[in-house]
Amino acid sequence: MKLRITLANRETEIDIRREGSRAFAEIDNRRYEVDVHERGVDGLILICNGRVFDCRVEGRPTSGKPVDVIVGTECYSITLNDPKRLRGAQSASGHGDGVIQIVAAMPGKVVRLLVEVGEEVQAQQGIVTVEAMKMQNEMKSPKAGTVVAVNVHAGATVNAGDVLAVIE
Repeated sequence: MKLRITLANRETEIDIRREGSRAFAEIDNRRYEVDVHERGVDGLILICNGRVFDCRVEGRPTSGKPVDVIVGTECYSITLNDPKRLRGAQSASGHGDGVIQIVAAMPGKVVRLLVEVGEEVQAQQGIVTVEAMKMQNEMKSPKAGTVVAVNVHAGATVNAGDVLAVIE
């Protein structure tokens, strides 16, 4: 998938794809192959050319708003600018009162449901896992609440913009 990113007031395009625990990226005609290991909710261990990077992401990526990526002791403010990729994150980014819809960011297949209707959930709790482009993405609740609807089942095919679940 192609994303536009801004880092240190410089905008560039990144082409990235993931196959299992490997990520392949191209930035400014330079190619990278990285082993990716998740560490907790917001942590990653990246291994590239024998070098190990301990990373943490603070914040939720929404179009035009920066997130902090901490690599070791260095902090980088990165802004993603891709409305296609971030459409689902924007619609689920509200943290206030009211109903929140968990929306598919891109076409894919529902791998598993992590909640049931009537279940109480916490902020950042996984709701449904969708596989798209050989990557599994856990869709999370942006706020604490009650699951009032689950509109999909495991094995279902979804389109970008489909409402997967509703949290009240």
